[in-house]
Amino acid sequence: MRLRRGEDGVAEPGPCSGGRGGASAMAARAGPRLLLAGAPRRHRVSGPDPERLRLFQRLRAAAAAAERWDGPGDGAGGGAGGGRLPPGTPIRIALPGGRRLPGRALQTTPFQVATELGAGLAEAALVARVNGTLQDLDRPLECDTDLELLDFSTPEGREHPGHRGRLLLRRAHGQQDRAERGAAGAGGGLCHVRPCPTPLRAPRGHPPAAGRAPPAQQIPAGAARGGDIPHGHGLQSSAALWGGAGGRSLQRVAAVAFPSAQELEQWERAQDEAAQRDHRRIGKDQELFFFHKFSPGSCFFLPRGAHVYNALVEFIRSEYRARGFSEVVTPNLFSPQLWELSGHWQHYSPHIFSVPATPETLSLKPMNCPAHCLMFAHRPRSWRELPLRLADFGVLHRNEPPGTLTGLTRVRRFQQDDAHIFCTLEQLESEIDSSLDFIRTVYAVLGFSFRLALATRPDGFLGDPETWDRAEQQLERSLQNFGQPWELSPGDGAFYGPKIDIQIRDALGRQHQCGTIQLDFQMPERFELEYASPSGGPARPVLVHRAVLGSVERMVAVLAESCGGRWPLWLSPLQAVVIPQTPEVEDYAREVQAVLRRGGLMADLDGDPGTTLARKIRRAQLAHYNFQLVVGRRERERGTVSVRTRENRQLGELELPRVLRRLRELRDGRVPDAERRF
Repeated sequence: MRLRRGEDGVAEPGPCSGGRGGASAMAARAGPRLLLAGAPRRHRVSGPDPERLRLFQRLRAAAAAAERWDGPGDGAGGGAGGGRLPPGTPIRIALPGGRRLPGRALQTTPFQVATELGAGLAEAALVARVNGTLQDLDRPLECDTDLELLDFSTPEGREHPGHRGRLLLRRAHGQQDRAERGAAGAGGGLCHVRPCPTPLRAPRGHPPAAGRAPPAQQIPAGAARGGDIPHGHGLQSSAALWGGAGGRSLQRVAAVAFPSAQELEQWERAQDEAAQRDHRRIGKDQELFFFHKFSPGSCFFLPRGAHVYNALVEFIRSEYRARGFSEVVTPNLFSPQLWELSGHWQHYSPHIFSVPATPETLSLKPMNCPAHCLMFAHRPRSWRELPLRLADFGVLHRNEPPGTLTGLTRVRRFQQDDAHIFCTLEQLESEIDSSLDFIRTVYAVLGFSFRLALATRPDGFLGDPETWDRAEQQLERSLQNFGQPWELSPGDGAFYGPKIDIQIRDALGRQHQCGTIQLDFQMPERFELEYASPSGGPARPVLVHRAVLGSVERMVAVLAESCGGRWPLWLSPLQAVVIPQTPEVEDYAREVQAVLRRGGLMADLDGDPGTTLARKIRRAQLAHYNFQLVVGRRERERGTVSVRTRENRQLGELELPRVLRRLRELRDGRVPDAERRF
């Protein structure tokens, strides 16, 4: 169960909206956060600070009032019977399977129901689903309720901290107090008041500034409600500033918890494996990319990294050619009036870079969709041109807060396999179906399984509810036709339309949000896009935003960690290395390398004269070269090479033209196991 409290900044934007949906598993590696009132670094006293104590009490009172009065109209605790009831009013509690229990409004809690049901349910339950909405077990029911109790075996139970999460963090709090505020050196310790019963969150739009985390600590199980504090592990305890620079100092605590020690140990092993596969370490070891303080948040791709990057882009381009997409190039600088027209300025202006250009101000584009709308509108369009599928690998810039920049998973400069489809209402279903097939094809080649989620309208959406209902129903029909299980994500849609979010699962079992399909009835209205219908009158097109890889930078990171640097041949920056047995055959080794490079392969040469042949082969295997081509006097005389795979499988002596031809076939076929198929 991940304990998630607080936010480190805005959600990473998707292809157009600025919303990434689910957070990357890599982005969450540092652990979820809970913000508690903490001491500024200059305070090293044993008693509570009165000013901070008063702040804490005000926040706790506000949170308690919000929890008590957030009702059906706010989407929290809403009941089938509707409306808020006076405390003590009899209510009906319906359980799965048809069983019904009596209760009292604003008095009966899900935990009390679990206790009454017995059979260890109170011990196992972690969160309740109340009329379709998740809430803590201790929160009283407000009206007639359809109640479902969820344990650790459910995704909701694993993700929701609830009561046990607070117990675990209080235990961590107590350990730090007994350690005499051991985190103070990292920028302040936990507050000296009892943690708020309702978890505190940083105000929306005001991410906490990151502090320095002390070493992780083990949190033992303890007694509470019959020993229901789970086995936990403290990940981080670090300073944070409420409201950014100059804000009040808080303490951020991150932890994870599991029902058993075995599950905790399994998670720790997975974390160790993930650390070994960290894309930043792989990028350094294989000389793929680096970052520099002179361009924060922008990646420098070295030749090997550029090869991986371009191989991914060319893969998508080949699919574009087969699927009827036309690639376009659009400007990088635009007037802010464009973003005001599209609606992005009102929602994401803090994350748009603006550049003074006398006598006006220009903005670097953070997404491509408004420019594609201008392309559609620059001349009259006919229904015969639809669907019009425009693809764009243009460079995008987004002003991400400095504390959120994390390797390739959160950057300021990036590219996407961004495409927009302008079509008629009658063509919409087939275009959504084709986009889902596109995603399935690409992820199959990359070796990812994936999950689908229908994200519906959020607060502050543009347009009218009827249009949103029609769009959501269309996406639901396409998901049903696709034939793969999907789930509902209420309120997670973009501000201009509902979307299908796609989460891929990597080799370590982690989930990553990459691809998306977004339906948009709003932007064609705002740009007044029209085409001539078959009857001759004007008609409004529908816009579909879609991405498969999403950010190419992020996908490079996901792939690097998923394969652990053992790239499939078609993507690999280490496809082959030529190894001369002795210095006297180095000239022939260079000839072999040149032949491979002219054939379009990434080929290196290990001509170190002071290293034995066995050591060179071992070095190549540790570097994860797909193939090693060893040459000696015999190979030079015959024009051959001796081929080995990175698993040290010896394929024997083969003619060089045959080796080149076979390597190119395996590369062009994008097979995942070229070493086995050679």
